[in-house]
Amino acid sequence: MEKNLLEKINQAPEEEPARQYFFMKLAKELVEAKSKEAKRPLTFDVVTFGCQMNARDSEKLVGILEGAGYIKSESEESDFVIYNTCTVRENANLKVYGRLGSLKRVKRRNPHMMIGLCGCMMQESQVVEKIKKSYPFVDLIFGTHNIYKFAELLVYALVNNSMVIDVWKDTDRIVENLPVDRKYSFKSGVNIMFGCNNFCSYCIVPYVRGRERSRNPEDIISEINQLVSDGVKEVMLLGQNVNSYGKNLEYPVTFAELLEKIAAIEGVERIRFMTSHPKDLSDELIRVMGRYPKICNHLHLPLQSGSSKILKDMNRHYTKEEYLLLVDKIRKSVPDISLTTDIIVGYPGETEKDFEQTMDVVRKVRYDSVFTFIYSKRTGTPAAAREEQVPKDVVKDRFNRLLKEVQTISAEQINRFLGTVQEVLVEGVNEQDPSLVTGRMTNNVLVHFPGDVSMIGTFRQVHLETCKGFYYMGKER
Repeated sequence: MEKNLLEKINQAPEEEPARQYFFMKLAKELVEAKSKEAKRPLTFDVVTFGCQMNARDSEKLVGILEGAGYIKSESEESDFVIYNTCTVRENANLKVYGRLGSLKRVKRRNPHMMIGLCGCMMQESQVVEKIKKSYPFVDLIFGTHNIYKFAELLVYALVNNSMVIDVWKDTDRIVENLPVDRKYSFKSGVNIMFGCNNFCSYCIVPYVRGRERSRNPEDIISEINQLVSDGVKEVMLLGQNVNSYGKNLEYPVTFAELLEKIAAIEGVERIRFMTSHPKDLSDELIRVMGRYPKICNHLHLPLQSGSSKILKDMNRHYTKEEYLLLVDKIRKSVPDISLTTDIIVGYPGETEKDFEQTMDVVRKVRYDSVFTFIYSKRTGTPAAAREEQVPKDVVKDRFNRLLKEVQTISAEQINRFLGTVQEVLVEGVNEQDPSLVTGRMTNNVLVHFPGDVSMIGTFRQVHLETCKGFYYMGKER
């Protein structure tokens, strides 16, 4: 590292986020120098795997890279490519390894190219070791706990000839007011908390996202007020378990109380949130959901299994009967609510009787949509050590039976709105047919109808004329 650059780095302030803005400015100087050398602007591409928490993190990565002088691109042949990874299932890891293999050839052709990896997958030590050994051309690795330090890590990656690795085991820190480049101008995700304390036996999230940390409600309200002033109409409140929000704050605030504060903000027209753990979904929250029209008629309530025996082994802290009672309470408070869920098939020790209990819940609840997953063994989780792994052919048969059932019920559930007029927030021009626009109803169901780009970000009253199973075709009224 050059002496004058080292002197500059030593002048960086200690407090955050001032430190990161200092490094962003320094990174911009380095990127400008590299652009002159390349005789063109340097580009970047942020590729996101996984959940909406990752999508929101990626918006922060984009904001920082733009602040550092890179130009946004949609190509994985850009000068800086960063993969924001997921590790909830093995398939997510395999996708990243496959994409990295392709980038090796691209990097050989582009001497200015840099490759970064971040997110949940990088929190696994065996993954980092594999990348060091099999993909030594990667320039930067960091995890989930220090994403706010990206500008600083970027500077070190730009000036080092060796791989920069900075993965933390945990943190209690939340850094506010970093730059963000939102994907949509009219809606935005808002992190209200980070981490998870639940330790479900099959899930790796608490090990890679750390313990629960809630943002101060004042910071959340301030961010949403700023979003509204920027034209945002819909906010999605994000957390691994939003229902446990506020428990670790100096002055505890419940999620229901936070929702009421947000519902009082003028200009916020729709409020969504995810994910909700059934064990923490309070009667207070159910009442608030029924009280405010701004809160969308959609709740994602992960079931995972309908067997109380399996739920106990999963460490979910509720029974089949308690889950069904909760659904009844929700539907009494919000009669027209759309319920969606997650279900795992083939959890270790699952018998045919256990599986039938899951099918029974599906038939009784009648979900609008179900995300079905085959159990994926994650190293380090208690379930991975279980001896009673279910044979693959049995899992496949159960998965197909479940899929058939949920598809039939979902189509019937979605169809109940046929012939009605619904308010739709237009999200974009239809990718298959540019004469149509695509929007979303309050219950999260998609609607396609004739329109143009000028409608994006506006609410429209749409007559639902044809149900296509999981979406509608309609016409504006």
